Amino acid sequence: MFLRLFVWICALFLVSGLAEAQLPVAVLHLPVQPRQMILVVTKDWQTVGGQLQRFELNDSLWQPVGPPISVVVGKNGMAWGRGLHPMPQPGSQKKEGDGKSPAGFFPLLYAFGSAPAENVPGIKMAYVQCTRSLECVDDPKSPHYNQILDRPSGAKPDWNSSEKMLMTNGQYRLGIVVGHNTSPPVPGDGSCIFVHIWLGPGIGTTGCTAMADGDIETLLGWIDSRANPVLVQLPQAEYLRLHKAWRLPDMPGLLPTHLGDQ
Repeated sequence: MFLRLFVWICALFLVSGLAEAQLPVAVLHLPVQPRQMILVVTKDWQTVGGQLQRFELNDSLWQPVGPPISVVVGKNGMAWGRGLHPMPQPGSQKKEGDGKSPAGFFPLLYAFGSAPAENVPGIKMAYVQCTRSLECVDDPKSPHYNQILDRPSGAKPDWNSSEKMLMTNGQYRLGIVVGHNTSPPVPGDGSCIFVHIWLGPGIGTTGCTAMADGDIETLLGWIDSRANPVLVQLPQAEYLRLHKAWRLPDMPGLLPTHLGDQ
């Protein structure tokens, strides 16, 4: 009897595992075709360090641009965010204050920095100069949640928590706004997601993707808003699972080149 019970339990786990492994993958439907992609892959959901590769779409094929770039994501890894990809996805979803970067497929909206636009050479996307009054609202109770705007002078704002965009530690000297949880913002599902300068290798962020200052200068000299640039970031297992359905480029070292043609 105990043997039959053991066999039944093992069979149940096997069937459950196969059912989960064979879940259909939703096809990605995009409003416009991106021609520039920043792809970030980490080892797993908890890993802070990752690899970034730039790609350009040429003759319907994604071609790598430049060498890989070392990045860090959230101090607690990644969780599924809200972007251009279909939801729900299997796994945890990003929440405000969880210390995780959003995984998924996101538009890159505009750049920001502490210097005037004329002092940022080669930039080819909209740019906002950070000032002392510019803040990103991360209070889920505010109607301005996940918006960057000037703090009203004289009157108390309708939020109790925000990020000062003119940071003194240099992280926001240059950055890019990621289109996460924007259409429309869902209170509590994460806010103020950027690509910006890191504090150092191996030091995770509160939810953004960060890199060395020279590397983000390279990114901003390359990104062109006319190419509908996107950020795709995933743990390695999710990248492999979604590679075909999302028509993702081949990440060097992760996939044989011929798999991208399947």
